[in-house]
Amino acid sequence: MVDEETIFDEELSDDLLPTDTSEGGNDELYEHFRVTVDKGQVPARIDKFLFERMQHSSRNRIQKAAEAGFIHVNGSPVKSNYKVRPDDVITLMLDRPKHDNTIEAEDIPLDIVYEDEVLMVINKPAGLVVHPGAGNFHGTLINAIAWHLKDIPEFDANDPEVGLVHRIDKDTSGLLVIAKTPDAKTSLGKQFFNKTTHRSYNALVWGNFTEEEGRIEGNIARDPKDRLRMTVFPPGSETGKPAVTHYRVIERFGYTTLIECILETGRTHQIRAHMKHIGHPLFGDERYGGREILRGQRSSTYKAFIHNCLTLCDRQALHARTLGFVHPVTGEQMDFTSDLPADLSALIEKWRGFIKGQSGVEK
Repeated sequence: MVDEETIFDEELSDDLLPTDTSEGGNDELYEHFRVTVDKGQVPARIDKFLFERMQHSSRNRIQKAAEAGFIHVNGSPVKSNYKVRPDDVITLMLDRPKHDNTIEAEDIPLDIVYEDEVLMVINKPAGLVVHPGAGNFHGTLINAIAWHLKDIPEFDANDPEVGLVHRIDKDTSGLLVIAKTPDAKTSLGKQFFNKTTHRSYNALVWGNFTEEEGRIEGNIARDPKDRLRMTVFPPGSETGKPAVTHYRVIERFGYTTLIECILETGRTHQIRAHMKHIGHPLFGDERYGGREILRGQRSSTYKAFIHNCLTLCDRQALHARTLGFVHPVTGEQMDFTSDLPADLSALIEKWRGFIKGQSGVEK
């Protein structure tokens, strides 16, 4: 299995809140998701339990669903103060059918770096969602892969035993490996789990580091104040999952720094959350505060410069540059490198030009 934060496919967002269940309404309920509580789970309110596991939900929405009789445990509706127990089967039953999540083949161009009978390595552009989900059921990388492999009878894009081995965010560019066969996915998945793969990212972050390299360790969990963002808790905390990021300085621009990040773990938003945690958010990362002017001057000229930078690269400045793993069949070490995309290259060149014309800025 991929060592990543797990989220439900369907969130309890505004359009999934209970509709009118008064007389004349729809009495039939449809299962939208199901989860079995871990054997080691301590008693906890079900609204809190679900709130910690649902990306776009709020506790208020979950409570409303419970009040309407839409949250069931072991087949029966429960109130929001119900205490979950080990092995409980929790289901969300709504009064409308679940969105059809069947993956359809779509003719979307792919930048294929390498391909053979059992795997593909793809260079994903920024802006392309990796996998269909709430709000993005079409136009994803998986839809494109389904089209590319549509003439191979053995490959079924809807089979979880093949396909994506790991993920990167929508607005992150760079390398991904795709398994065409169950055996290849099992082998690659074990390599990611055992941390024997090699992955590095290039990132432009706010601020100037005092050191040339460093290590960030801290558990990562969903931010209770913003369900679309992750936050960092102390190592060993009962909250979140352990995460370690190594970084080294590549080039300094005084107010920003180009760095390389190497992951020991693969948590959701790991680099973005870790860099925010140590006071160096990714440049342009709106979710983590990187679109604010966090370092530098207050002049109108500098503000215009930053505005132009954000226009050049209208996303978080993060690129999955290298990827290495052992081939599942041949046992050969496979190593790939992806050049920085045009928007990130232009951003870095703009900062180089800026720093050359400045005096009194630490480089």
